Amino acid sequence: MNAIDLFAGLGGWSTGARMAGIHILWAANHWPEAVKWHAKNHPDTAHACQDLHQANWEQVPSHDILLASPCCQGHSRARGKDNGNPKHDASRSTAWAVVSAAEFHRPPFVIVENVPEFMQWTLYPAWASAMNALGYQLAPHVIDCADLGVPQNRIRLFLVCTRSRVPLHLKFPSKNHQPASSFIDFSAGNWSPILRPTRAAATLARVANGRREYGERFVMPYYKSGSGLTGRSLNRPIGTITTIDRWAVVDGERMRMLTADECLAAQSFPADIARPKSHRLTVHLAGNAVPPLAASNILKALTRAA
Repeated sequence: MNAIDLFAGLGGWSTGARMAGIHILWAANHWPEAVKWHAKNHPDTAHACQDLHQANWEQVPSHDILLASPCCQGHSRARGKDNGNPKHDASRSTAWAVVSAAEFHRPPFVIVENVPEFMQWTLYPAWASAMNALGYQLAPHVIDCADLGVPQNRIRLFLVCTRSRVPLHLKFPSKNHQPASSFIDFSAGNWSPILRPTRAAATLARVANGRREYGERFVMPYYKSGSGLTGRSLNRPIGTITTIDRWAVVDGERMRMLTADECLAAQSFPADIARPKSHRLTVHLAGNAVPPLAASNILKALTRAA
């Protein structure tokens, strides 16, 4: 099978497709830096750097599967008080590019990845109706990527759209949860003493709580959101990897943030992936990506059911 990847970013969908034996013919993103690194990792794929609202779908090759991860920030609960921000309205509208592409090419399969709140979008009924009008049946799958073998609890919507008489609900094999210890390298990173004058009292409290719960080694959100006030055991998946530094590793009297390579590994990217030298840019690209292992298992399930 052949596929295209819209809003491709660093290439989580594309990498997962390759793992599943599916060839990515064409990939697009509006951000030059994302296109640059996607091209380095997928040199046999044709690339476009453009606003997909303006895409000429005649220039896109025919395909069996349309993969898309339209911007999720406008839907996510993490957007906080800015949910009325026009920027978020613009980000929500990126989903209409999927309808436009599907209208022109009518591929047998379309899979859209987003946060579950995508289905609470005011215009989601209109969006779904547009896909129905094109002949697609929609089957929403809300999945914790840890259940697909990713060492991270990351709950996402995978909306499987098929040109079929009834919606296609995929079945996935049961995968053991992979622990955070599988990718954390205690010999890497920039460690600093936990007890230093600039450390916030709230951070020290979370460290103390984590020690009581898990011992000397664990992970915790450096800021207060996520995993309560105690952090997480290294024996369970880490929490959601975001586009900014979020997770700290505690080891005795020292601590540090996850390295960029650990963020990529938590997302299940292969160790040899080409990435920017910049820590900040790599973390941003990683946090926006679909975990390749989740993508691979979803596409394998799709090909089994097709």
